[in-house]
Amino acid sequence: MRRIMVSFLFAVCTSTLWAQGVKPNWPIPPELKWEAINGYPMAYRDAGEGTPIVLVHGSTNDYRIWNAQFGIFSATYRVVAVNLRHFYPERWDGTGTDFSIEQHAQDVAALIKKLDVGKVHLIGHSRGGAVAIEVAKSHSDVIRTLVLSDASIEMPVHETAEAEDAGGFTKKLIKTLQDNLKTEDAAKAAEVFVDGSNSAGTWLRLPQPAKDMILANIYTALGDKDRPISTCADLKKFDFPVLLMTGDKSPKRFEFFYNEMRKCREFPATVVIPNAAHAMQRQNADVFNRVTLEFLSKH
Repeated sequence: MRRIMVSFLFAVCTSTLWAQGVKPNWPIPPELKWEAINGYPMAYRDAGEGTPIVLVHGSTNDYRIWNAQFGIFSATYRVVAVNLRHFYPERWDGTGTDFSIEQHAQDVAALIKKLDVGKVHLIGHSRGGAVAIEVAKSHSDVIRTLVLSDASIEMPVHETAEAEDAGGFTKKLIKTLQDNLKTEDAAKAAEVFVDGSNSAGTWLRLPQPAKDMILANIYTALGDKDRPISTCADLKKFDFPVLLMTGDKSPKRFEFFYNEMRKCREFPATVVIPNAAHAMQRQNADVFNRVTLEFLSKH
C-alpha cells in the first residue's frame, strides 16, 4: 500500500512539474487564455456563461474566423474558440511530427475535459469539422451536439467520377497550396487557396484583418496530411444530434460526403446557407448564426 501511494505521489508531482514546464514561447494576445494540453500551450478565447459551445477553426484560420459568432453566441452560452496546435498565436514553419487531425482532436478533447465544462456543443468548420468528427469518434462523452460547417470528412466510396472529384478536391487544394508556398510568396499562395475553396476574386474582396489572419497561419499547410477515414460503423455510434451545413456557393464535395454519411444512418437534411461559399460563417453570418442558435436551443 505504501509503495502504491509513493508511486501515485511521484506520478502526480512529475505530471505537475511537466505541465509547469509547458509555456508559450510566443506572445499571447490579451483576449486569449492558454492551458498546457498534451505537452503544448494551447490558446483559446473564452467568454459567457451557460451551456458550453466549442468552436474549431479550419485550415489557415484561427479563433478569429468566429468573430461574427463569438459575441452573439456568448450572450447566452459559454463559448470557447480554440486555436489548434501550431496555429496562431504561434508562428509555425511546418516542421515537426505533431500536426495532424488526430492530434488536434486529442487536444480539443483534453481541453474540454480540463476546463471541466461537461458535454459541449462542438462546432467545426472545414478541416476543423474533420477534427470535430474525430473528437466525436474517440471522445463521444464530451459531445452534446455536433455542428458541421463544410466539414472535411473522408469516407470509403464507390469509384465514380463524382466520387473521384469529391475525394480529390481537398487533397489537390492542399497540395497546390503546399507547392505554391515553396515557389510563390505567401500572399499569392493564399489567394489561390482562398479562391479555390470559395470562388475567383474572394481573396481580393477580403478585408485586411481576414487576410492577416490567413497569412499568420498559412505555413501550417506545410504540415497538413491526409484526413482520417470515417466508416459507417463510426457514424452509427454517434448518439447525439447533428447539424450539417454548407453554403449555396460552396464546393460540391461537402454535400457529396454529407450524402455519403446519410447512406450509413439517418442524418438530417443539409441546411444550405444562402449567398455564401465556404467561409459561410463570415459571408452570411446572420443566417449562419440564426440556424445554429435555433438548432442549439432545441438540445
